Amino acid sequence: MAHPGFFQRQAHARRNTGLLVLLFSTAVILITLAVCVVGYLVTRSETSNQPFLHWLLSTHGLITAGAVVTLIGVGTLVRWVDLAGGGDRVAKMVGARAVTPDTTDRDERKLRNIVEEMAIASGVPVPDLYVMDNETGINAFVAGYTPGEAVMVVTHGAITQLTRDELQGVVGHEFSHILNGDMRLNVRLIALLAGILMIGQIGGFLLQSSFHRRHYVSRSSRDSRGQAALGLVGLALLVIGYVGVFFGRLIQSAVSRQRETLADASSVQFTRNPEGIGGALFKIGLKGGYLDTTGHASDMNHMCFGEATRMKFSALLASHPPIEERINTIQPGLIARLRSRLRDTHPSGEIHRGAAASSANSAGLAQVAEEVFQPVRGHRTASISAAAPVNAANLSNQVGTVSAEGEDFAIRFLERLPATFKSLLYTRAGAVQLCYALLVANLPREQQKDHLALIPAHPILGCEPDLLDKLIPALKIIGDGVRFPALELAMPALRKLDPEERAGLISNVRKLAAADQRISLFELTLTSFLSRHLGKNAGRVVPTRYKRYKPVLPEIQRLLSLMARAGTQDQTEAEALYRQAIAGFVDIGKADAAPGLEKVTMKQLQQALIALNSLSPLLKPAIIDACAHCVSHDGKVEINEYELMRLVADQLDCPMPPM
Repeated sequence: MAHPGFFQRQAHARRNTGLLVLLFSTAVILITLAVCVVGYLVTRSETSNQPFLHWLLSTHGLITAGAVVTLIGVGTLVRWVDLAGGGDRVAKMVGARAVTPDTTDRDERKLRNIVEEMAIASGVPVPDLYVMDNETGINAFVAGYTPGEAVMVVTHGAITQLTRDELQGVVGHEFSHILNGDMRLNVRLIALLAGILMIGQIGGFLLQSSFHRRHYVSRSSRDSRGQAALGLVGLALLVIGYVGVFFGRLIQSAVSRQRETLADASSVQFTRNPEGIGGALFKIGLKGGYLDTTGHASDMNHMCFGEATRMKFSALLASHPPIEERINTIQPGLIARLRSRLRDTHPSGEIHRGAAASSANSAGLAQVAEEVFQPVRGHRTASISAAAPVNAANLSNQVGTVSAEGEDFAIRFLERLPATFKSLLYTRAGAVQLCYALLVANLPREQQKDHLALIPAHPILGCEPDLLDKLIPALKIIGDGVRFPALELAMPALRKLDPEERAGLISNVRKLAAADQRISLFELTLTSFLSRHLGKNAGRVVPTRYKRYKPVLPEIQRLLSLMARAGTQDQTEAEALYRQAIAGFVDIGKADAAPGLEKVTMKQLQQALIALNSLSPLLKPAIIDACAHCVSHDGKVEINEYELMRLVADQLDCPMPPM
């Protein structure tokens, strides 16, 4: 069993969407048939005892079936539209509170620091953080449609009861869902479940209504029989609703269990500490992770780190493997060590009460764990840096991963940041000024003033010299290599800008970039990055449109032309690099007829990247590796070349860790 790579997991997540639609359609058909059976029995005397199939095809049957499908569709559509706001809307739906970036709470600071390290090490913008203050159980989930607008929600019990290593294991697990494309599927599943559960909710309403109105209706009146019939119909629909609940849980289980196992494996890969996530799972086994203060725990069950709601038939319907099985899969024998460690401080009865629901075959799970984690151990030895030789053929393998070197870089980066500089990135004004500072920091003082004078006055977006005087010296001291990580730290604050402010910021950045009549690679990278994550289409899911390279060959040609020119100043060498890179996308016999090297404008590049993002995930690694071939032909990657690579990967929704 090979450990699936980022692109394989992305493709698998998209295939799961098809499975989800199939399961949903099956559930709708079965629920519709069940309601039709109730309708047939209620109207049987009126339809001369005709067979059910004939009744189903009659006017009564078709109206009943159409009404059921319409109700389920409306329920799904309403929730789908409600959740169009993405991760923020899901967090507010469960009553979570946003954690401010500059929070002074010790536990919240611990969480934010862990999330920032993981984000920088994996190459994704820092997610917005939320805490469920009234939840004492240990749980967490991520929500959103794209990595750039993800939110992470953690219970108060998780941040107060878990150690830093254990909380890091939970965060690593949730980052796996961000990187693997699971979030989008999870949010859509909430909407589909809302439609399936609609029939049961209507049944409950009718049943309650019939009992309520019976108090106001005389027993001898003609309406009493009508109220009784209404109550029976409501009861029948309520029972059918529980059938819908069963199918809903079955769908959650079908699409969730395997992804939870992969996320556990990824957490160990990211943190290099099996006892972190293992300890968190063990504490959930002891103390529980149920969400008791929200009415949406059942809807969210498939999204959470552990089971969020109690249920019968848990072996069949649970969205997660049993706790003991998950711990043993992470590392055989780990649960025994955790129990032994706990025995020193807790009565033995508590240990047995906290044991997981099922016992697993340790030998079989040990083999699974070895198969899952063996490729991870081999992968961890790979290292890429700006000064070291680069294996361009394998650069795509690092997309969507967290390496030991990347995590060490993130820790050092956060430690080196001056406190004042870092605190400014947590505010809207400071994050905006960072964007300006990144563009003018390397200019002479007078030229800085001339360029910044192009920015119109504005309460938030206007130039603020006092803040720039704090940001620019720090950027010079820290160096150009941290421009992207600093921008990632500032993204939570930038996402708090309203749509008009976002558009204004992008416009100001473009003015500064064009002030000297030429666009550098970094200016191109920054403007494209902000447009992707703050533009009007930010957070929008890009559907797969192309399963072959041929329809987008002109876009590939433009991208590789730019990368070849960025990789060398020599025109002849650039031509050779381009020919080598483009050869992978054209027939060998037609390689000489491929379009030649050309100059590419910013607009052309952005249009090319938008088109290439519509490729199937399995076709994107070759794009990444061809670009890497161009910039690493001399055996190393310079800072500006790396930032251009980051731009390409980011625009293709392929998070690239720091080099």
